[in-house]
Amino acid sequence: MTLQQLRYIVALDDHRHFAKAAEVCMVTQPGLTIQLKNLEEELGIKIFDRDKVPLKPTEAGREIILRAKKTLHEADGIRDFVIRQKDDLEGSVTIGVISTLSPYLIPQFMKAIGLETPKIQFIIKEMNTGQLMEGVLTGAIDIALMATPTGHPQLREHVVFNEPFVALPNSSAITTEGLYQLNPGDMQDLLLLRQEYCYNAQLLDICGIKNANGPIAEQFSYDISSVETLKNMVRAGLGFAIVPELSVINDASMTYKRFQEPAPSREISLVISDSFTRKLLLEKIKASLWGSLPEPLRQGKRYRRIQWNDSPYFINAISGLKG
Repeated sequence: MTLQQLRYIVALDDHRHFAKAAEVCMVTQPGLTIQLKNLEEELGIKIFDRDKVPLKPTEAGREIILRAKKTLHEADGIRDFVIRQKDDLEGSVTIGVISTLSPYLIPQFMKAIGLETPKIQFIIKEMNTGQLMEGVLTGAIDIALMATPTGHPQLREHVVFNEPFVALPNSSAITTEGLYQLNPGDMQDLLLLRQEYCYNAQLLDICGIKNANGPIAEQFSYDISSVETLKNMVRAGLGFAIVPELSVINDASMTYKRFQEPAPSREISLVISDSFTRKLLLEKIKASLWGSLPEPLRQGKRYRRIQWNDSPYFINAISGLKG
């Protein structure tokens, strides 16, 4: 039994004529007749008395048609509910954001989205990558703004922009025409961020390091949890860093070097669960984020997206976090 079959018998009851009902349902008359026959055979009961002119439902058929109308009304109600949900711009929304992005984009974004959706209360939470993924999957947060791809089959990713990485080199850095060229000697001084597993995995990829062991292992003695702290450590001559461009693009006090194109970059996306339905809200958020970006990041430059979700370093770090 299908909803379409129920619509056919309701149309037959309304018009009491196969040709008219078929026209209303936008199906051929033989097609409608076959579907009615299939339904009657499935139920083991005649719904219409075909010997009557005009067509009339049987006594049992009248009850079936009544129940069909109620079922179709409920089904239409579900459809209308989903449409309202997709277009709903009221209520509250919890957005989780990676800490390496939040301070540099969220203030501008909140101004923009506030004008677009004045009836929505936004709850912003800074979280690390593992917490963001778990939060979306469990429903603790509605949307995550994070680096992708996640590689998780139950998460849906909507790419917003690509953010290039830039270098905060030490004094021995090699530069060519103002662009940074990785110096093997820098790697032993590479500064990482505590618990930012996807970010760290990306840096190791850029530097061609397979895991966190070896020359940079001692860096974990630093309890660094923010890009701003990392930048201050570079200023103090305590190491070398690779950071997302948004963290320095408006910081006149920070000297940084871009990589040669295609520059390494991270893909920033809105990540939702596969049950998320508020499509219009997602589009509004995406547009507001894009409009909040500095002009250089909205230009069509060539980037080399750095993977992180398949990094052994990331996988090991996450398994330790969840364990």
